[in-house]
Amino acid sequence: MSREEAVMPMLMSNAGAEQNADQARDHAPEAKPDPYEWRGTWVVAAHGSYDMHSIQPLTDALNAAARKHPKVILDASGVDFADSTFLNLLILTHQTGTLRVAAPPEQLQRLLAITGADTVLEIRETLYDAAVS
Repeated sequence: MSREEAVMPMLMSNAGAEQNADQARDHAPEAKPDPYEWRGTWVVAAHGSYDMHSIQPLTDALNAAARKHPKVILDASGVDFADSTFLNLLILTHQTGTLRVAAPPEQLQRLLAITGADTVLEIRETLYDAAVS
């Protein structure tokens, strides 16, 4: 996959609606986010791929966590793919409280760096680093 394919959305006409449905299935999260408490923080573990068709379960989990807990960590180590929808969710959650993104994989690190979001969001190398900082 080229860099452009990884970070730029594909523009399609309505004629490609069937292909968009196939893409949504390809990027569906493997599991619902797994929230839990750890070291005095609330952790939401994300798994799978996130785009506009698959973001809702993670949105619900992060919104619920941000309303109830002063510090939320997104364990991003299980994220296989993320696009601008995912990035938008992180920024919106960050604006509502303390959000730390822990262990982002390489593709997500590139997305954060290319967009400059890594200068706005609190990114930590490990879940432990996110919890203690």
